[in-house]
Amino acid sequence: MDASKLGKLKEFVDQCKSDPSILHSPSLGFFKSYLQSLGARIPPDSKSEMFGDEEDVESKKTGMKDDIVESDVELDDSDVVQPDNDPPQKMGDFLAEVTEENRDAAQISKSQAMDAISEGKLDEAIDSLTEAIMLNPSSAILYATRATVFLKLNKPNAAIRDAEAALQINADSAKGYKVRGIARAKLGLWEAAASDLHVAAKLDYDEEIGSVLKKVEPNARKLEEHRKKYERLQKERKVIKNERRERKMENSAETKTSVHEATRTQAFQDGKVIGVHSATEMESKLTAASKASRLVILYFTAAWCGPCRYISPVFTDLASKYPRDVFLKIDIDEVSDVAAHWNISSVPTFFFVKNGKEIDKVVGADKSSLQRKMEQYCSGF
Repeated sequence: MDASKLGKLKEFVDQCKSDPSILHSPSLGFFKSYLQSLGARIPPDSKSEMFGDEEDVESKKTGMKDDIVESDVELDDSDVVQPDNDPPQKMGDFLAEVTEENRDAAQISKSQAMDAISEGKLDEAIDSLTEAIMLNPSSAILYATRATVFLKLNKPNAAIRDAEAALQINADSAKGYKVRGIARAKLGLWEAAASDLHVAAKLDYDEEIGSVLKKVEPNARKLEEHRKKYERLQKERKVIKNERRERKMENSAETKTSVHEATRTQAFQDGKVIGVHSATEMESKLTAASKASRLVILYFTAAWCGPCRYISPVFTDLASKYPRDVFLKIDIDEVSDVAAHWNISSVPTFFFVKNGKEIDKVVGADKSSLQRKMEQYCSGF
């Protein structure tokens, strides 16, 4: 192998040694499979264990599972057999017309099948009954009889197919329900088996039905109770998930509110005087204050204004005293268009603005008037 490729391979191996979790990467699935085929033991993915799905963690805490697992229930399955997977047996055409001659011939084949059953020749019995069915495919009893032989051969799936054929022809076939119920019991389908056997018992009760029900019903009841418990746990889990979702939404809303408030506070620089340097900035500040339902105090000043130098510290102190209000300072020479919009004829001039509208003003460096109006308007905001 090329020396440079060997070097890269060594680097990769060293990386795997320092962090084995990279072997769980989907793109390295082929390499992981190769290592396991050689008998290598791959350490579990510690990251997935530490940062598993939040709902999986919740499921572990509550003991809830997404799927009903019958192995969680102690059932008597001593008579359960492995399902038969043979190709489907021959079925006749239910709608075909049957001549009297064929009906008689079918009866002869059935008699031969009964003799074979009594002699324990079950495969011969199946052949004879199949012949009878092909001669008289509209006879429910023939299908039901062949189904009983399939049961004796421990072929429950084949028995179910014949039982269902019998029930298609005769919906009130007690033997059809009985055979299907017993076959389902052999497959461990306890609830379906109990349902079939109860119908069979109502149509034509016999001791065999009662005997099978004694074993089927306890298992069916356990599964029903297990299912009800599962459904209850699922409802509880749904409630918990909804509560957690609501809490998340509430927390998210609170976070958004906090962020919004923090952003707004940052924009208004609470407790400080904000200098305005353009008409656009002025409009933006007034709009934001209106949305936040904040009082705005506009202070129009000029660098050459002596009274302004006296009143400016007072304005700064008021901003610190009333941090929930917005204090804007506008130099009329720097932002002359804003001064013109507000019809400023002398400085200092103060405007009190609420929801974008002037509610009062103070002209001149009148400290007491400014403080009084601040107390008047700020007490209500």
